[in-house]
Amino acid sequence: MVIYLLYDILLVMAILVVLPYFFWRGLRRGKLREGIAERFGRVSPAKLSKLKGAKTIWVHAVSVGETIAAKPLLQALKQQYPTHRIVLSQVTETGRSVAEKLAEVDLCLYFPFDYAFVVQRVLRAVDPDLIIIVETEIWPNFLRVARRLGIPVVLVNGRISDRSFPRYLRLRWLFRRVLADITALCMQTDEDARRIVAIGAAPAKVHVTRNLKYDIPVKPVLPERKLALRERYLLPAGILVVTAGSTHQGEEELVLSAYQELLAKGRELLLVLVPRHPERAGAVAELLRRAGLSVTLRSALASRAGLFGAGEVLLVDTVGELMDIYAASDLVFVGGSLVPVGGHNILEPASLRLPVVYGPHMSNFRESAALLGACGGGIQLENERELPAVLDSLLQDPGERAAIGNNGARLLEENSGATARQMTIVAQFLGTGR
Repeated sequence: MVIYLLYDILLVMAILVVLPYFFWRGLRRGKLREGIAERFGRVSPAKLSKLKGAKTIWVHAVSVGETIAAKPLLQALKQQYPTHRIVLSQVTETGRSVAEKLAEVDLCLYFPFDYAFVVQRVLRAVDPDLIIIVETEIWPNFLRVARRLGIPVVLVNGRISDRSFPRYLRLRWLFRRVLADITALCMQTDEDARRIVAIGAAPAKVHVTRNLKYDIPVKPVLPERKLALRERYLLPAGILVVTAGSTHQGEEELVLSAYQELLAKGRELLLVLVPRHPERAGAVAELLRRAGLSVTLRSALASRAGLFGAGEVLLVDTVGELMDIYAASDLVFVGGSLVPVGGHNILEPASLRLPVVYGPHMSNFRESAALLGACGGGIQLENERELPAVLDSLLQDPGERAAIGNNGARLLEENSGATARQMTIVAQFLGTGR
């Protein structure tokens, strides 16, 4: 078809930019050879041997956020289909690092470049019985080849953000054809379902199954666990700890300003800063040092002598520790929300019964932000100027912190069930399993 020919031409042109980018990233993270080979559909025989003689489920989660969101589904798949092998693919190296730690996953792969010959090579090699795509990763050739090979594809936890919806609408002549290759679409909300239909999905294929992220187990942080985590990160037991998680460029300055304002008032507290992209840690550390703050990188913690003191900063430059960092904290600010990024997962700290603060830019998590704010399980700022006062108020009121944490946990408990709903759709293609 003409649209696929045009798409292939664009891909050939894009490789001039894309390949050097992935080459640089792979080299920087020490995963160049394996990463490039798998992105071109070449999986080592040693890896493929793990799938020999077994049925396979391929789950694709593009990066860290999607991988973490998929954990309840991965656990349910392994429990319901224990003899199946689970393949989990990512685009990013940080997502891959998280995936490699998941016990439910039998094989981790980098997602292939969307060239038809590459996709066909890897799909024939892995030979999945079902492909599950987390959120809205739409790759035309991947979906087209899967349909030709008779492999059903289920989109789970689907969402269409405020920012992307207008672009999808303008290209609905393309997406109508591409979405036809997806066997079932499980969307987070009624609005997401309406939007996916508006850009071309057949209504009969669309199901509203809610958000997997509400299926995070609610785990209050017991005092002994919190103490153990503080010892691990050299955080003193008697000082309030504020964690700013998943921050972006332009946001660290705002958090730093609020922190310094609170310190100037004489507050005894400590800041843990977790940039969304750990490769930015060097630039963020320099920003902190220019502001006159003492900063220690997480990767250098073993060489630090003694506990942190009030007014210092722990800067996290590692991957996969955010939930433990949250659990060691008294108050959490979730980034990507004071700058127009669209926000990040505010339900993770809520699952630990922690008070959560987030900014006005939450378009990627609009439902979570609205529900958490409505139930009193989080505080959404109208602008960055409110950050110091809101943090200060919460830090002075342990009763209010506990009440907000309890409200957020209750929201999760009342809205769970997305995994079961999506497993009902999966069972249409894999049977009832166990």
